This record gives sequence, structure tokens and C-alpha cells, in this order.
Amino acid sequence: MELDCPPELRQAAETAVRAAGLSDCHLAVELVDEHRIQELNRRFRGRDSPTDVLAFPVDGSEPAPGPRELGDVVVCPERAEDVEEAVVHGILHLAGHDHESDRGEMLALQDAVMRELRGAGS
Repeated sequence: MELDCPPELRQAAETAVRAAGLSDCHLAVELVDEHRIQELNRRFRGRDSPTDVLAFPVDGSEPAPGPRELGDVVVCPERAEDVEEAVVHGILHLAGHDHESDRGEMLALQDAVMRELRGAGS
């Protein structure tokens, strides 16, 4: 697993990757300001407003042999209530989860990851 992310978010990223069932992968996490996340949201989602987290997948969500280039998670700390949770949320999207179309599985997995990070999952 290769993670390019701020050191204070590494544990959250590693825990989310493992929870998603991935091991041989690469992803990047970047922290940006409100102006930058609004620009990205406008350009890639057609929404002209700042948001808390965006995920930009590269290899798609289908299982594949060998290492996967998951993509990028971009978080705006000014907009996120919990930056670690925003990172987890973005990584689960990169892994193919979608809370808008599943039956609650993604958000349940996200909650489990957050409990583990907070020490309540052991």
C-alpha cells in the first residue's frame, strides 16, 4: 500500500483501505482551501459551491489483479466536520462504495472504521 497523505491522516487512510478489502494500491490525500474545493466541485461535478470532500477514482472499482491506482481524495478542512472521517468517506468512494445507491453499506462501513480509529471497535 502506498499512501501520499499528510502524516496526521495516515492511520485513517490505512484503516479505510484495509476495511475496503484493498492492500496493493496507491492513493493520494490532499488538503485544500474552500476556494480550491469549490473550483474542483464546479469543474468536475457541475456544482458551484464548496464541499467537504471529493474523490477522484483512477482505476475504477472493479477487482483487478496487481496493484491498483485508486485515485485522489481532496478534503477541505474548513468544510469538513471531521477531517479523518472525510478521508475515510473519500477512500470508500474510491474503492467503489456509493452511499447514494447502496442500502446503507458504505455508511455502516464508514462508521465501523471511525469506531476502530477512536478505539471503540476493539
